[in-house]
Amino acid sequence: MNVSIVIPLFNEEESLPELIDWINKVMQENNLSYEAIMIDDGSYDSSWNVIETLAKSNKNIRAIHLRRNYGKSAALYCGFKAAQGDVVITMDADLQDSPDEVPGLYRMIKEENFDLVSGWKKKRKDPLLSKNLPSKLYNGTVRYLYGIKLHDMNCGLKAYRKEVVKSIEIFGEMHRYIPVLAYKAGFRKIGEKIVQHQKRKYGVTKFGLNRFMNGYLDLLTITFISKFGKRPMHFFGPLGTLMFLFGLIASVWMGVHKLYCVYNHIKALLITDNPFFYIALTTMILGTILFLAGFIGELVTRNSADRNNYMIDKEI
Repeated sequence: MNVSIVIPLFNEEESLPELIDWINKVMQENNLSYEAIMIDDGSYDSSWNVIETLAKSNKNIRAIHLRRNYGKSAALYCGFKAAQGDVVITMDADLQDSPDEVPGLYRMIKEENFDLVSGWKKKRKDPLLSKNLPSKLYNGTVRYLYGIKLHDMNCGLKAYRKEVVKSIEIFGEMHRYIPVLAYKAGFRKIGEKIVQHQKRKYGVTKFGLNRFMNGYLDLLTITFISKFGKRPMHFFGPLGTLMFLFGLIASVWMGVHKLYCVYNHIKALLITDNPFFYIALTTMILGTILFLAGFIGELVTRNSADRNNYMIDKEI
């Protein structure tokens, strides 16, 4: 099978028939075998009934229904797990992603040997303040931190070599950072294709302004996990040690200063009356807690089932 098209959806009953007809037309014109994997992420409209009706007349449709709304990452995870095509393409179900882009994305994976190709909605049909500007800031931050030269990291229209989606695990809201996850997994040939972006035809957007704050929190999470997920002591250990040493040195200095004053009959504050003493004591306690956090993290990591789960690319 050439292509698996993974389509996560939530309350998109109106757009589904048009989307499937469009996909079917494009795939037939380009002589590509495909499967359309539709993941209903707990819709409470008639989306699942529409999918069942479409599946009766189209043998290429596969569908997964989630009991409740888990989020886009969960839906993509289920779709990636079920995908069987050589190339896996993701797109949203709201008709803002054009199926006409699928053949071009497929050729970039198969002929130009990209591991991942991300769409770039260069001319966006979204509001400037609520989506366009925050999106530019978010993408600029990711490019600066990871050096991945993509203009639209969160574009729903992406193409992957099959090995990529079978090698990464997305959870929470990490679908925003799939290129980062792939890059960290060793898939370094990541490309970009300018794609057509269309105005939403039916329904309303499912994303609010809170996704931008959540996006940066997720960025911190993925940065920490990718660098220190298997060696937490390398993060907590040095930080805890430095804080403990700072507090210890400050405490020793205050003690020596007090003894000097007593020996030379110089009037001085009691150590417990010095506010700097409590700062030093707090720093020592925090340093100890951080060090113990790293130690406990190491114990958890050493006993995890995937502690030696390394991906082998080739073998002779």
